[in-house]
Amino acid sequence: MNGKTDIMVVGTGAAGLFYALNIPEDKKVLMITKTTVDESDSYLAQGGICVLRDQDDYDSFFEDTLKAGHYENDRASVDVMIRTSPEIISDLVELGVEFEKKNGKLVYTREGAHSRARILYHEDLTGKEITSKLLAQVKKRPNITIIENMTMVDLICQDNRCLGVVANDRAGAIHLYRSDYVVLATGGLGGLFHSSTNLAHLTGDAIAIALKRQIELENISYIQIHPTTLYSQKPGRRFLISESVRGEGAVLYNRKMQRFVDELLPRDLLTKAIHEQMEQDESDFVWLSMQDMGSDVITHRFPNIFKHCLEEGYDITRECIPVTPAQHYFMGGIKVDLDSRTSMAQLYAIGEISCNRVHGANRLASNSLLESLVFAKRAAKDTHDHYEINEVHQATLDLNDYRDLEKLRRDYKTIILDEIERSKVIERIDKA
Repeated sequence: MNGKTDIMVVGTGAAGLFYALNIPEDKKVLMITKTTVDESDSYLAQGGICVLRDQDDYDSFFEDTLKAGHYENDRASVDVMIRTSPEIISDLVELGVEFEKKNGKLVYTREGAHSRARILYHEDLTGKEITSKLLAQVKKRPNITIIENMTMVDLICQDNRCLGVVANDRAGAIHLYRSDYVVLATGGLGGLFHSSTNLAHLTGDAIAIALKRQIELENISYIQIHPTTLYSQKPGRRFLISESVRGEGAVLYNRKMQRFVDELLPRDLLTKAIHEQMEQDESDFVWLSMQDMGSDVITHRFPNIFKHCLEEGYDITRECIPVTPAQHYFMGGIKVDLDSRTSMAQLYAIGEISCNRVHGANRLASNSLLESLVFAKRAAKDTHDHYEINEVHQATLDLNDYRDLEKLRRDYKTIILDEIERSKVIERIDKA
């Protein structure tokens, strides 16, 4: 199948959907997704979304973000994210997103490494609330089409200009989609790791394609570990125990049931402390206790976590649960500017696959949804403001390269992991 559209969006998570909603309806937008529309990590985000509460909060929000990121953040990116946050929340509310309220006013919570409560939430399913409401709005737009079970395997390029996407469907058929613009919103790369909170199909293919097409990358060895996932010996994705649980007062115990750490440390420091404690205990996990919150608070504030743990045999209102660190988030990715432009013309990258260095070396809790939406909207505005029709020329493609999808996936995985290791070596040399 060959086709031509105005804009191609690869991925249907929060970033891709919000980008599409911010494109004028006179442009045709085609979105493709590797599996189904509701299988993105955006749906899995439990904790919440940060927002600048008032101007008095700016300095502390800025400092909290930089401190968590070990001051490797791009300050301009952080400034844009923070100052745009009230606008984004207003957009979400207008689109039907419901945040927790009390007496008609928004309720804010606090998570690790935040000096103030500035996080909006919807139970413990904030990502699902936001993404499902965005998807509902996208489905109402006649100019937006979504194709499921369609995997991007390459970009169509010529003279450092993106002309479209090569994709495979589940039957192995190759599809060429030509467009004026391509937007990569493909999510993270947790599927490359044995233990991750990410969905297994999120394998960072866009990174391998970027390397192949000589698109600039940045900080791809910056991979965040979440300190608290439910310990399990079962194969598959690890269930996240949200940062907000600790923000609301949950505590960590060692095997002797002694508290051993400040639970609100930045994620990387808390992960380090947990690993050290597990080594001392000769254990694969530590204990997390929520009981002091009381059963009413737990079941109201964290109904999804309560339900899932109960299914696993743990009643978090009465007992501790075993938790362990797992791969969680990708701070590096395809290098972009403040408008999410990549080093290739007509190509944007947004969401977790992009790197505008807003997170530095370690992401501050609940900044991910905010960052994705802020820079997705900026990308959409930039596309509209500078729209240029691609004068499509025939790019050289050997379609035989894409017929064996399993081999291609294996090759891409090897390419990405090798590049991550190479980047780690360069990072160590640079810091020596």
